[in-house]
Amino acid sequence: MKSVIAVPFARKLSGRTNYRKRLTLLKSGLPRLVVRKTLTRIILQLVDFEATGDKVRLTITSDMLEKLGWKHSCKNIPAAYLAGLLIGKMALSAKIVRAVPDTGMQSVTRGGKIFAAIKGAKDAGLELAVDDGIVPKSDVISGSHIVNHAKNAKHGQFSKSGPAAARITEDFAKLKAQIAGGQWVNDKWSEKRASA
Repeated sequence: MKSVIAVPFARKLSGRTNYRKRLTLLKSGLPRLVVRKTLTRIILQLVDFEATGDKVRLTITSDMLEKLGWKHSCKNIPAAYLAGLLIGKMALSAKIVRAVPDTGMQSVTRGGKIFAAIKGAKDAGLELAVDDGIVPKSDVISGSHIVNHAKNAKHGQFSKSGPAAARITEDFAKLKAQIAGGQWVNDKWSEKRASA
């Protein structure tokens, strides 16, 4: 009798997909809020499962915040939160009210960017199962820790951008109010998205 060797899927071999975790998420029957981080930005997608392949319903990247007036880094915790808030508002306008967070194979940190983005989507009104103990604190989300670091920095990136970094909490509050108020839903935002 010949022995049969089961070869795992290529995505499992390359460490890109945990199929057990994926199956658990798919069994919920809800769209997945997929959150990924790169070296320059945060990527958020609302994805539905279909037999022929996943269907992406919405995509937001944190660098899209620049089109709404964000003048700071697009890879920090405040930017992640604002991107989450934006995709949450867009999801509600697309009649998506519940989702399940999908962090994939990346390592996540309690109070990190991934959970800041999920917290933003939840604050927008999207129903997500996330424990308040793992999301960043409100002062971190608003960027006050960045302001403190910028004031104390003598060398490095903050010594040059200190005055701009000191305004991050004000700019965060303005953009948060703009997104929460639905001011992004207009012809300008549609034009900006089309040209992106």
